[in-house]
Amino acid sequence: MRRLLLISRPRFWMYVFGPYLVGALAGASEPRDFFAPLNLLFALFFLFPANLLIYGINDICDYETDVLNAKKRGYEYLVPPDERSKIGRAIALFCAPFVPFLVFLPRASLLAMVAFLFFSIGYSAPPLRAKARPIVDSAFNVLYIFPGVFAYFLSGGTRFSWVLFGGAWAWAMAMHAYSAVPDISADKEAGVPTVATFLGIKATLWFCLGLYVFSALCASPALGWLAVLLAAIYVRLMLLSLRAGTELGVMKIYRHFPLVNTLAGGAIFWFVLWGKSAFWPQF
Repeated sequence: MRRLLLISRPRFWMYVFGPYLVGALAGASEPRDFFAPLNLLFALFFLFPANLLIYGINDICDYETDVLNAKKRGYEYLVPPDERSKIGRAIALFCAPFVPFLVFLPRASLLAMVAFLFFSIGYSAPPLRAKARPIVDSAFNVLYIFPGVFAYFLSGGTRFSWVLFGGAWAWAMAMHAYSAVPDISADKEAGVPTVATFLGIKATLWFCLGLYVFSALCASPALGWLAVLLAAIYVRLMLLSLRAGTELGVMKIYRHFPLVNTLAGGAIFWFVLWGKSAFWPQF
């Protein structure tokens, strides 16, 4: 179980669970919508099993690259080939209990779940293996947005915004591209093309900076001043990384990246909550 927890990347759990919570809150018109049994049940799925699915499949398909990657020596867990079948069975074991409850989902939530699974699996696994297709690899990180879409409709949301979805997608693309920068040397040595190996360090960081600005513009009608504040934080992070200039220098900054993302997600959650006065006594 300890290995499965390591593989599921607990420091990244909020990348999936956070959008789920924000989506559920945004779609709910009253507290009982947010705390509905199906919402609570699938919150469990997007907390651990979904992360095990994403990163477990990634590790199963990526040994040849990971063995060359310094991040896998201490910072992340390296899955050797002889453990692949065990990890695959564990993924199936933890995800299977949620399958019967799919029949109770609204159509929009079911489509969002299908999209989440498609992009999560297709990112790492052949034949798509999007992670080895520059730019497409970043685009496939829309997988982190679909838990929020799923929860929004599950809570009864009816005013879905494609502009906000586009902004969230840009944020997810930037998150991926930035994460790929410390892996440039390992990916080149393994012959795996990524957005970062394709663009190089500086161009990738400028690409991320542009995506964050675009994301803030899309989110500003909904988040107002918070969108501006978060844009300033992420732009500052990219500028610091540009100043660092090397993979090692970026890696030192990147270690704080999950915390920054978690705090940003928490700020968005409380901002949405603040606009729902009916929820205040519940929290």
